[in-house]
Amino acid sequence: MASPLLSNRLFLTLVPALVATAAMAYPLLKASMPLTSGPRKHSLADLPADVKSQVDEVYPEDIFPGGAYVDLPIGRVRYWIFGPETGRKVVFIHGLSIPSFIWKDVAPKFAEAGHRVMLFDLYGRGYSDAPVSLYNISLYTTQLALLMQHVHWDKASVVGLSMGGPIAAAFTTQFPQLVDDKVVLLAPAGLFGSEILPRGLNLLTSSLFLPIVNGGIVRSSSRRQLKRPSEPIDRIVQLQRAYLPYFNAVLLLSMRYGPLRGQTDHYKSHAFNGRTVLILHGTKDSVVPPRFAREIQALLPEGAKCEVVDIQNADHDFTISHPEDVLVELKRFFA
Repeated sequence: MASPLLSNRLFLTLVPALVATAAMAYPLLKASMPLTSGPRKHSLADLPADVKSQVDEVYPEDIFPGGAYVDLPIGRVRYWIFGPETGRKVVFIHGLSIPSFIWKDVAPKFAEAGHRVMLFDLYGRGYSDAPVSLYNISLYTTQLALLMQHVHWDKASVVGLSMGGPIAAAFTTQFPQLVDDKVVLLAPAGLFGSEILPRGLNLLTSSLFLPIVNGGIVRSSSRRQLKRPSEPIDRIVQLQRAYLPYFNAVLLLSMRYGPLRGQTDHYKSHAFNGRTVLILHGTKDSVVPPRFAREIQALLPEGAKCEVVDIQNADHDFTISHPEDVLVELKRFFA
């Protein structure tokens, strides 16, 4: 049985291409590249004008109001803050491969309902830097903690989608003083086992093969795919794969070291005691199994109050396909 994440549109083409490229290029590789070779600053903001115009068609820097950059110790981060200054503060955390674009049909309308919203691109995605890192859970939680310090937010509710779900859970565990009384998990990952790992992942994420993963041959193949018509949600992933030198490695490193699996302890954390959790999951999710919603509910400590809501007939990216359903539940939960 295939891994659910391998059915994701991204990995259907990414992993075989990387394996094939690695096999062909191995004889030509004379030296390895360590993971800690220094900071990388590649993001969508760094692309040449002709390429940036393609990105702007689907994900311009000003897609949301209140956009800014901050140079944090680990790397530069793109974020947006909008909505009434007196509204409840809510941070939205996107998933593995699609940056804050995924919130385009949800976050603005949620802010119009009276909430103060912050969106940001995780390291290695969108307009944020791609530092050299193992891309483990601590990278992402530290990124958010430093960002909240920068914008002078003492506390906020957190909303996490897909991989953003376990990031929200880990953030609640590691920085409970920064998390308000409400947490939302949308199609949350974090409970996968070893079945999530593509064959050859350890080899592909080794210092020997990362230069190949990041190489021009792989990106050239991705650029050819851009000539085919595609939906905006697919287009933004294709553009990152084709033009961000570290993007493919970031995804693989996140699969090996990141929060897609092994996050049981964070969901069980006593930091959830006294908090209310809402879990939304599509009934036809082909990426993260819908059963995870109730498994996570069962993991939460007794002192947490949790509600699971099924988004009927929705697949994984239901903030795009079913934004009104998501908005109804978010508005009700934060009322």
